[in-house]
Amino acid sequence: MTIGGQNLGGHSRVGLLRAIAEHGSITQAAKAIGMSYKGAWDAVDAMNNLAGAPLVERATGGRGGGSTRLTPRGLQLVERYARIDETHRRFVQLLSDEAIDLATDFDLMRLLNMKTSARNQYLGTVSAHRAGAVNDEVELTLASGARIVAIVTRESADLLGLKVGATAFALVKASSIIVASSLDGARLSARNQLQGTVSAVTPGAVNAEVVIDLGDGVSIAAIVTQSSLRELGLAVGGPATALFKASSVIVGVMA
Repeated sequence: MTIGGQNLGGHSRVGLLRAIAEHGSITQAAKAIGMSYKGAWDAVDAMNNLAGAPLVERATGGRGGGSTRLTPRGLQLVERYARIDETHRRFVQLLSDEAIDLATDFDLMRLLNMKTSARNQYLGTVSAHRAGAVNDEVELTLASGARIVAIVTRESADLLGLKVGATAFALVKASSIIVASSLDGARLSARNQLQGTVSAVTPGAVNAEVVIDLGDGVSIAAIVTQSSLRELGLAVGGPATALFKASSVIVGVMA
């Protein structure tokens, strides 16, 4: 779907949200839409990060051992997309009547459908911009309150319009993140230091993926070696800090 030449997109990921609402299980939802279990969780993590508030949540306990369900925000997004999908004319009218609210959801849906090799994707607002002779430092504040600092060239900052108050997204590769289990007494040059709790560990032959829950529905994924995983004692429920340089962050805006 396009509106004014802009790609609305979002059908695949909104379909995943709808399947989760119908089945109450991410395993069954993934099967229903022909997606792998890990691919479904990766998509859910990405959507939760971009939305700035959880769209999907896990419920533990019960006879079946737990379930997966949409939050009120997730249900709202699915319902709104269905309304948009019904008729182009109705969407245009609603966009005219509720410009600010629907424009935000429109940008969010486009971001949810964005395909990139970066495992971590975040939507935020430029909260600080410090100009330098060659490079500028840009700070993004996410809806959760977390902050990400990036270094971009002066030319890129001007081209992207990265001024305080502007909406932008940050991309960080999982391989660019260093994980620490404790930083007591440590002084580090890494500009970004995000503390949280390990929510998932996916082991591989050589490396493992570690997902750190930063709170308020925001998470960050990192790739660490199996030996580092053991030495740091990284396990679900344990504390962890994600460290990455400002130069490792790619900043973009929606055209």
